[in-house]
Order: sequence, then C-alpha cells, then structure tokens
Amino acid sequence: MKQSIPLFLKQLILFKELYQRYKGRLKLLSLIILLVHFSCAAQRKGTDQPHARERININKGWMFMRYDGKADDLMYDERPAVTNRKDDIVADSRPSQTAFEGTSENVLKKWILPAANDFIKDPAKHFVRPQGNPGSKFPFVGPDFDDKNWEHINLPHDWAAKGPFYKEADAIVGGGMGRLPIQGVAWYRKRIDIPAADQGKSIYLEIDGAMSYAMVWLNGSLVGGWPYGYNSFRLDLTPYVKFGKDNQIAIRLDNPTNSSRWYPGSGLYRNVWLTKTNPVQIAQWGTCIRTSAVSKSSATVDLDVTVENKGTTSRQVKVLTDIYSLNEKFEKVRKISSFTPLTANLDKHTKHSVKGQIQLTNPALWGPLPKQKPNLYVAVTRLFLGGHEVDTYETPFGVRDIRFDPVKGVMVNGEPVKIQGVNQHHDLGALGAAFNYRAAERQLEMLQELGCNAIRLSHNPPAPELLDLTDRMGFLVIDEIFDCWEQGKTPLDFHLIFPDWYEADIRSFIRRDKNHPSVIAWSFGNEVGEQYTAEAGAKLASKLSAIVKDEDPDRPATASMNFAKPNMPFPAVMDILSLNYQGEGIRDATAYAHLKGIRTSPLYPAFQEKFPEKLIVSSETASTLSTRGTYIFPVVNGYSAPVSDSTGGDPKNQYVSGYELYTAQFGASPDKVFASQDKHPFVAGEFVWSGWDYLGEPTPYYGARSSYSGIIDLAGFKKDRFYLYQSRWRPDLQFAHILPHWTWPGREGEITPVHVFSSADEAELFINGKSAGRKKRGEYEYRFRWDNVKYEPGELKVVTYKNGRDWATETVKTAGEPVKLELKADRNEIAANGSDLSFITVRVLDKNGNMVPQANNNIAFSIAGPGEIVATDNGDPADLVAFPSRERKALSGMALVIVRSKDKQPGKFTITAAAKNLVPAKLELSGK
Repeated sequence: MKQSIPLFLKQLILFKELYQRYKGRLKLLSLIILLVHFSCAAQRKGTDQPHARERININKGWMFMRYDGKADDLMYDERPAVTNRKDDIVADSRPSQTAFEGTSENVLKKWILPAANDFIKDPAKHFVRPQGNPGSKFPFVGPDFDDKNWEHINLPHDWAAKGPFYKEADAIVGGGMGRLPIQGVAWYRKRIDIPAADQGKSIYLEIDGAMSYAMVWLNGSLVGGWPYGYNSFRLDLTPYVKFGKDNQIAIRLDNPTNSSRWYPGSGLYRNVWLTKTNPVQIAQWGTCIRTSAVSKSSATVDLDVTVENKGTTSRQVKVLTDIYSLNEKFEKVRKISSFTPLTANLDKHTKHSVKGQIQLTNPALWGPLPKQKPNLYVAVTRLFLGGHEVDTYETPFGVRDIRFDPVKGVMVNGEPVKIQGVNQHHDLGALGAAFNYRAAERQLEMLQELGCNAIRLSHNPPAPELLDLTDRMGFLVIDEIFDCWEQGKTPLDFHLIFPDWYEADIRSFIRRDKNHPSVIAWSFGNEVGEQYTAEAGAKLASKLSAIVKDEDPDRPATASMNFAKPNMPFPAVMDILSLNYQGEGIRDATAYAHLKGIRTSPLYPAFQEKFPEKLIVSSETASTLSTRGTYIFPVVNGYSAPVSDSTGGDPKNQYVSGYELYTAQFGASPDKVFASQDKHPFVAGEFVWSGWDYLGEPTPYYGARSSYSGIIDLAGFKKDRFYLYQSRWRPDLQFAHILPHWTWPGREGEITPVHVFSSADEAELFINGKSAGRKKRGEYEYRFRWDNVKYEPGELKVVTYKNGRDWATETVKTAGEPVKLELKADRNEIAANGSDLSFITVRVLDKNGNMVPQANNNIAFSIAGPGEIVATDNGDPADLVAFPSRERKALSGMALVIVRSKDKQPGKFTITAAAKNLVPAKLELSGK
C-alpha cells in the first residue's frame, strides 16, 4: 500500500468537488481547465506528498454540558471514597494520603494509557491498547446526537469561574479549592470538517490543558486521553477520521472534589488545535536547540531534530534549518545563518534524530530585564522528500549562558543576577483558570513594575503562551510539574495516577518547554511527602531527577524542600538547593512559639556547609498575609508575627491587617526574609509567596474564596507590600509610600502607627506640618516606623533622604464623604477579536478628588455598544458574589470591571459605573 492515495484518485476527488461546487455556473471546458491545473499542481508536489503542516485553532463553536446530578459511568478509573472533606489544613502539614489500587473492568484506563507511550523510553514498558471500543454506544460520542440544547461556548473555558460560590461551612468545594463548582463530569462536542483533499495526511488533536481525566472520542471511536489536567497533550485522530465529511469530536472531563490544595479550574481551559501534517513529519515537540560557548562575539548553536515516518514505506528525508532574528513584535527580521543540510533514512513507523551545529557571530544575547535584553531568534526547519517540501516547523529560542555559582548566585551571560522572584499560580483571578493572553501579560507587566525578574510556576506546567511571554519580557523561570508524588496531600490528587503517568508527564512537560530561554531550571516536586521517608524518598527523587536530566542535561533539576534537612538523603539528589521558608527559619521566632508544626532555625549556613558546591535559592519565602487597604489595631511591636483572630486578623470581615507584618503559621514578614538574605549573601535570591493573590487556599479564613498572600490582590490592585518589595528590588526608584491611609473617623487621639516604605536611608514624618521625628534606617531594617503616632485628621507628609540628599516626598490627606466615581482603563483601545481585554479600575472619590479609603459602596456596571462585561472584582478574598455579576461592592474605595470588545465588531463602546447617591462615571473605549 502506498503512503497516501494515488494521484489519479486525488484528481477524481478534486474533479468531483469542483463539479458539485460549480455545476450550473461553469461550462465543461472550464471544468477541464481547472482539472488540468489541479492535476499539474498535484504532480509538482509529488504523488504522495500532501501539503505542509497546518495548525488550526479550533477554540470557537463548541457545545458544552455538565451533569447536574449523577453522571455517566464512562470513568477513567475508580477512586477511593472521601470521608473527610476538611480542607483548612496548614499548608506545610505532612502529606498523609497513600496510593489506591482501584482499577476494575468497568473503567477505560487501559485504553487511555497508550497515549503515554511516546514519552516512555523503554519500549518494553509501553502500554498495549486492548481490543474493543468502549463508549461507542454512548449517545454523546456519536455524530447523530442532538446537542442543540447544550450551552454554546468558545474556548478557553472554565465552567466553574462563573460560580456561584459555595457559602456553607461544609461545602462540597471548600475554601481550599476556591468555593467554586469545579466538581463533576462534563462533555464538550464540536464538529470539524476535514476535506477529502486531506486524505493521506496525519491529523492530530492538540490540547494545551484539560481539567481533568480527559477522554476523547472521534466519530464514536475512543481515541485516547490524558488524566493530569495541567499537561499539554496530543492525540492522533488519523485512524478515525472521515475525510471529506464532518467529524464529531466528543471530550469527557471528570473533575473530582478534594483533588487539589488550590483552585485547579475546570474544563478545556487552554487552547485547542487541529494539526495536519505529512506522514513524514517533525515529531511532536521534535526540535531541541542548545547554546554553548556563549560570548558577545560568538556562540555555538546545536540543533537536534526528531523526524518521524508514520507512512507505510521507507523514506529518505532532507532537513534544512535557517535561523532568523526576531523583533519585539516577534516578527522575523532577517536570516542570520543556516545549518548544513541533514539527511535521515526512515523506515516505516519509526523516528530518527539528526543533529547539526553552527557558530553565530556577534549574537544578540537573551537576558533578563532591566540590565540585559531578551533578544530572540527563531529556527525554521523544513523537511523535503524528493525535492518537495513536506513539513515546516518553527522553534523560537534565545542565545544565553546560564551558570549557577554557589557563591555568586545565578550568572546570566557572565553577569550575576540576584533572583527577585515570585511564585504564581495558574488562575487569572475573576477569569478563573481559562487562559487569556492579555490577562497573563497584565500580571507580568505589574510584576515587572514591582522589580520582579523571576517566576516560579507553582506547582504545575503553565499555558505555553505564558512562557512565550516570559521569553519576550525577560523573566527567569523555574518550571515546575508536581505538587506530590506517591504521598498525596489531598484524597484525590495526583498521587492516584502517579505510578502510571509520572514518566510521561515529566518527559512531555520538558519536551514542550525546553526551547524557552526564560526557563533556567526544572522543579519536579514541591514539598513532597517523600522528604519524610528517608532513603526511600531519596531513591524516588533520584529516579525522577534522572528522567529530567535524560530529557535535558543542561538545566539543573530540583525539588523544593520545606522539611528535608542538610543531613538527610533527600537534598543530596538536588542539583540546586531549593528551600521553602527554611532559610529564614520556620516557627522559630518568639511570636510563633505557641504553634504546632515544623519548627526550623534559619538553615542557610547549615545547607552551605553541607553542600558548598551547590547553589542555594529560596523557592518560597514570606507567605505574608494581608487584605488591601484594611488595617487592624493594635499593631504588633515586632517585625513578624502569625496572624490570628486577636492579632492582625478580623474574623467578622475575614480581613488581615495591611501593615504587612502578619504571616501564615509557617511564614515570615518581608522584613525578616530580607534580613536573613542580607546576612547570607551567598543565597541566590528568593521567590516570594506569592506575586498575585490566587483562587483557593485562603489562609487564615477558609470561609473565603482566595488567598491573602499576594503582593498584588486578586483584582490586580497593589497592596502596601508592593512598595516594600519595590523599595528593595528597585533601589534607584525615587518614591516614598505611607501607610495606613489617614481617614479614621472615631479614632481621634488613638495610637495609629505610621510606616513608610522607601529605598531612602532617612525619613522625617510631619503631621499637619509638625514633625513626628526624623529616623535613620538601621542595619537589617527595611521600613521607617512611627509607632506612637496619635490620629488627628488632616495631612501626613513624609520627606525622605538618601546619602544626605533629598530623595522623595509623599502626602496623604484625610478624605471627605464619598461624592463621585472615577473610571480608568489600563488600555482604552483593544482588538475586536473576542478575547482581548481592558481592565478598568473604579475609585470612589470625595469632592476634592481624594479616594475615600474606607468606601464600600455597591457599584453597578453597564455597557453600551459592541463590547461586553466579562467579570467584576474588588480584591476582597471574602467576597462571595459571583464574578460575572454586574454589581460589586468597593473594597477600600476600589473595584474592577473587566470588559472585551465583541468578535469582528469594531467600534466604540461605553462603560458606566453608578452607585446610590454618587455621581456616576462613564468611559469610552474602542475595539479595532
């Protein structure tokens, strides 16, 4: 049998299609001319060489249904019963879940497991698909099922994000997972047209993320699936395609409760693609580019291309790769160089790797902002059969040299770069987990304003576009895959499928992401229970590390440790020492003495003494907690204290004081972390927990929906802590920030401490023009404090100095009664593509234009014109109003409305914000 259909059959198919399309409008002679034209075109391409690669986004036009009650029984595997749904567990508690052997003959696991085979190195361990076609008679999988009553949606889609929030104390989904309805079984269906002219091509479905236990049918046949909801995966549809006809895709997802420690999202929450290739093709994630001997004058670029032959005959393929420079818009500018042509001989149904090397002269190096530039290239690889191009594949990459020095820290292109990083969960606040490019870009833009230069992806692979952004914007990234291994943390988390899937998940994760220059290290675990199991845990860690290093020998492999000590076997496995909270100490200060749990003295010196050859980085620091703009009295005298209902906490409103001194039980204030790192300059830097607030894990108030640990709140508003980190991470930025606000009716004459954040070294505070004292920052001090100030209405002013010279001033005034609203957009012009967003801040102002810092007015939003309101928020972790609501209370005088223009409907539209007894605000935006 030939690799694809013969030429004369193609001609007949083309003739039939042309005749049916044009009959009655073209004479026979015209049809003959068209046939000759297409026949010649087919001959020019070769008799068995379909067109080059197509990658088609198929996000639009899906039908969706989620069961309201009992679901079908097409399960991936049996799961243990959950007897305890309590999720308000201290984050550093010892993992206690054990593996569950639940497979029975009624599940589809055996048909899904073969999807892992491409990522299992030992062929002897490949899974064999059983005979049969389970689910084929289930109505939802077939083309004849009528789904017109299902919901019409576009992807990415998170069905839980629209709510409503569960408010009851014993909710089926509690605060730990965000109180949103993530649970249950849901189906997605879509018809796709695959023309007859595609006969002979390989057809793939590529899913960037599906939460979770995805199983896919095409035209009633079970194709395969992938259970881990964070990994991207590809399925080969070719054996099940009906060419020249509509094809029915059906995808079943099953999202368990008690399966995560944070909000996982739900649904087809990332992009979905249909890819068409020649049977002779570049394999999935089949290119690898490595740079070495990097300098400003030259660099060595090594290329590895894996070519796959899915045809039925042996073929010889020629591989050509050119390198182009990219501009800031990610557009090709000019060809820089070309690799020597490579040749591979491929037997049928085999893969083969070819390797090339070139020298680049005067390369534009990739490096983190602000001191370096994130310059990028793209390698364009083309495959040829018999002189005909049959596949094209583009691989963006950067030329950079990364070294990990145990004393100097992370060296990028020979320059030391102190890690000023944050941890980021994958949700996008009020949008849920559904990936949106602009929302992710906005998060990174604000982190860059903060002075952040590094991201740790906690604790799972991100959307691939996020790494495109970190490449372009110049962030360093630790890419992470697992929060647990065999020892689970919640009853139904990844530990249930770990034994079957860990190798495939790790290898696919690294193959997808390894060409991103922003990725500097791999993390294959976070605070895993195997830290506690001595040699057994270290042995498993070694096995996982070996897989990582087999896929990428250049980058270090690590797992973050909150329990393992220097004298234990676990740390010895790690290429770099990735410490969570242990550097500054856990529960070691006096204010934490009454707490139960891990208790650790500051361990930077002990780890350095035991492993002098290894770099140390704090992969999680601080876990400071606060609610934006809320302040609770009295204020603790020290520099770090655990929050409680009586110290820094407000259990009625579920607020945490914004003085930025209160922490999770295992955490520390920024001040304590800064001091510990300054005392140990060999530490490469820190990743703060966390950059933005995120859905779920609402320590300390599990009646809430979202975290308190972000430097930026869930709506994207800066907490006071933003300026404390900015004063350290951007020491040349001239600013001063006063807290708290100065509008306290009823507190006249009461102690109301005033703190100032600034990179200055000296400051003087004035209250209504009278000096409250001039202070110098002492060694290991990071804020100015006037703790005995008594409140009196009027004006606070601070004047700061650096090296004896004027630095910056800041004034805060007592606000009057709320009078009006103000709207301000991050962008007034957006693309009319149905996905671009504008984030609009509403502020409650007094008659003089001062924001009223305690205003909590209920604000109603409306829109006129070709735009739509997507969601609203205010950053309050305890606000359980559903995100799509057009009404939202202000928190500390502010709220947010997110809008988008309608797809293919350019034009101007107007947003209006209104509140009782306040002057409304209007804002005009345009979609183009």
